[in-house]
Amino acid sequence: MNFPLKFASIPESQYHDYRTKVIFQAYKWDPQVNDQNTIAKYVLLITRETAGQLGVWAEQLSQETMKLEEALIHQLPLVKGLRLPFRLRKALPRLAAYKAEQNIRLMRFDFHPTETGWAVSEVNSDVPGGLAEGSVWPEIAKGYIDGSPGENVAEHLLRAFQLKVKNGNIVFIHATSYSDDRQVMQFLGDYFAKNGFNSIYAAPDHIKWIDGKAACIVQGEECQVDGIVRFFPLEWLINLPRRTAWQGYFGSQTPSCNYPTALFAQSKRLPLIWDSLGIDIPVWKQLLPETLDPGKQAQWNDDWIYKPALGRVGEGISIKEAVPQKEMAKIRKAVHKRPGDWIVQRRFNSRHIPAEDGKEYHVCIGVFTVDNTFAGFYGRISTYPRIDANAIDIPILIAN
Repeated sequence: MNFPLKFASIPESQYHDYRTKVIFQAYKWDPQVNDQNTIAKYVLLITRETAGQLGVWAEQLSQETMKLEEALIHQLPLVKGLRLPFRLRKALPRLAAYKAEQNIRLMRFDFHPTETGWAVSEVNSDVPGGLAEGSVWPEIAKGYIDGSPGENVAEHLLRAFQLKVKNGNIVFIHATSYSDDRQVMQFLGDYFAKNGFNSIYAAPDHIKWIDGKAACIVQGEECQVDGIVRFFPLEWLINLPRRTAWQGYFGSQTPSCNYPTALFAQSKRLPLIWDSLGIDIPVWKQLLPETLDPGKQAQWNDDWIYKPALGRVGEGISIKEAVPQKEMAKIRKAVHKRPGDWIVQRRFNSRHIPAEDGKEYHVCIGVFTVDNTFAGFYGRISTYPRIDANAIDIPILIAN
């Protein structure tokens, strides 16, 4: 491998068998989005050296991120610059109950190969997806392509809960009406259940709080909660019925993945205030492109892109090759109206990676950490330089 990444094609005669295994064994219940097949016909091979470097960077970024989060708990006036919803900000004083050693911290850092090296576009700090893709899928792929799976993120999460919870009821909180959310929680819940935990699936308003500890009400019965895995974005909590005591998540004494301190880094405006925290974060400053406040410095040219502060799945990112004129006009209007809800970031030149069939793709490698330890990879590819809801999922193997 002259370049540290390359595609290897699943043999055409075996692809149907491979795809079926991915759907049923890797919980890929959304293999088709609109007219797009979301299960790649390739595997992404990376060199062992590259895998090691990405893992080291992710661990360093995780450590720096947690330092920033814990500093912000004690400097809450600075949080205003993150442009979090007002009702969420009112709950932030409850974070004084946070104990890092009691909780489990899961993050996913998105790395992109560029013309000048590697860049990080963001951290999926709150509810990172791709858990089955970073656990089971590489094990399936190695049966078709010569390569070695990396770390298994589900196993890392399991071990973290075993250390801090021991056994008991783990509640997997998600938007229960969305199958793409349920598939993530079902995978992880099944994995935990096979290893001694009792897995309970619940919506966020199925939780009530007694003296800071969580209890779950499902089908009219109440049970103790020994640990929480949340796959429901924190900013969605304010949309729940007012009778829902969602503020309890912010002062929970029940071990959680992730605790609401994750909200700080989920805002892409964190780089605008991190110098005020006095924390040394050399790796973030090395790998994240220059980030500005559009309210102070608008940059409408090809060297810069706009991102919504709390955007997810690539939505609202103004990469001109990936955005129709109508959507670009909508972004411009939104930035002009509420610049504080956005950032402007220097654009990196994403490098095309050629496939064996002559096609070229842009690549994003999500690198997981669990409690500051490298925990696995999640790959996505796109024909245009924005990794969004139309991206294709791809397993990652380390080249032998």
